[in-house]
Amino acid sequence: MDLSGLLAGVDEVGRGPLAGPVIAAAVILHPGRPILGLADSKTLGAARREALAAQIHACAFAVGIGRAEVAEIDRLNILHASLLAMERAVAALGCLPGRVQVDGNRRPPGLPQAETIIGGDALIPAISAASIVAKVARDAELTALDAQYPGYGLARHKGYPTAEHLAALARLGASACHRRSFGPVRRQLVPAGLE
Repeated sequence: MDLSGLLAGVDEVGRGPLAGPVIAAAVILHPGRPILGLADSKTLGAARREALAAQIHACAFAVGIGRAEVAEIDRLNILHASLLAMERAVAALGCLPGRVQVDGNRRPPGLPQAETIIGGDALIPAISAASIVAKVARDAELTALDAQYPGYGLARHKGYPTAEHLAALARLGASACHRRSFGPVRRQLVPAGLE
């Protein structure tokens, strides 16, 4: 199949949370298998996202998932870790698309051919699909981390800095899945006045 006309949409999920990896997805939609209802993952309920993600995996020409781990986030910073996860997602497609469009305004350095689209997860179906796949993958991972690190409520808030999460951090301290470079976590590790 000639891939020169096929577009890979790329998006990441998990820049704001205090815990867990940042996960990106790249999706090449199949021109002959349209998927109805694609939208920015943030506008969809969990059940709808999961149903669409299953359909994307079944119908898309290719799906790739990339990630940057907590240690990489702490070493590189969240922006650069997110861009790295996007590069890894495109590499995981197993084929080279003719075009790459990335949600946001920053082009991953390893994807010099990529076009950035601000708000692309709401505008470009392939980016919407990537947003959905990444969100479902990350939510599943945080649910698994909740079992490994009980008490923080990770399955509920998915690592975001909710009042529940901040209270648990104050009570339990940081776990191995927490991002030590993020202020609320760092403050649990460094005595007051020494930051």
